[in-house]
Amino acid sequence: MQRMVIQRIIVGIITLWVVSVMVFIGTSVLPGDVAEIVLGQTATPESLAAYRAERGLDQPLYMQYLSWLAGMMTGDLGTSKAGGASISSLINGRFGNTMFLAGIVAIIAVPLSVALGLLAAMYPGTWIDRVLTFGTLSLISVPEFFIATFMVLIFAVKLHWLPAIAHIAPEDGLWETMRGMAMPLITLIIVVAAQMIRMTRAGILNVMNSPYIEMAILKGVKRRRIILRHALFNAIGPIVNVIALNLAYLVSGVVIVETIFAYPGLAKLMIDGVQTRDLPLVQACAMIFCGTYVILIIMADVAAILSNPRLRNPK
Repeated sequence: MQRMVIQRIIVGIITLWVVSVMVFIGTSVLPGDVAEIVLGQTATPESLAAYRAERGLDQPLYMQYLSWLAGMMTGDLGTSKAGGASISSLINGRFGNTMFLAGIVAIIAVPLSVALGLLAAMYPGTWIDRVLTFGTLSLISVPEFFIATFMVLIFAVKLHWLPAIAHIAPEDGLWETMRGMAMPLITLIIVVAAQMIRMTRAGILNVMNSPYIEMAILKGVKRRRIILRHALFNAIGPIVNVIALNLAYLVSGVVIVETIFAYPGLAKLMIDGVQTRDLPLVQACAMIFCGTYVILIIMADVAAILSNPRLRNPK
């Protein structure tokens, strides 16, 4: 088991390195010049050259990559080329906001999704299962920007119950903070819960076709006891993987939701960096997203190994 965990960690490190190369090259070929964006169109060629030399933009691409990679490995994210501020200071508050939003969504969506998925698996073919299946399929088919826009139209424009712009401030109380975050929270819960409900149901029903489950059914064990005591533990692997993928989405895939609701999170910060062509900021945000994704996937793999005796003790 230790060898399998070490292998996954090594694969994760290699994945991060490959992604770092792709992120650096991809951001480097973006159109536009950060010097012209910062100094303006009236800047002289001498001032543009001096700015590029000061920021290291005149160095060869591979030298810029090695310098950036060395800084990332030592925890130095660099300096913003657009504003001159430390990237760590720009990311700290935004990353906390994104993690706060993702944490609340995870606390609500994960137990709710697992419970509804188990409920659908306990009563397959009934009206409960059909309603949940139809609802999850419908929500999975709808993109998040449509759900977010619909939420704004109904709750902000028509009913005036919730603000259309997500606003959080240190001086706000709990009620004001939750009211300001209600729209992005509900949108993300709807998006991630639909997938987790469906995969939980599918994982449980797949295990229910196993021979030992059929033997338990023939012995007269109640279906609810079979699911909760036997099927659930054997279906933890795929369920945890789906949960990990959706939690990674909450951190790295909320660009559209944060943009629509103007939520001051990390994804919105990356979009602002793309608009100003602040390459170190975009690269740092992209690597944080990728690192979070890889860590969650490794944790899901470890949980799957621990929950499966055949993986814990391979022969």
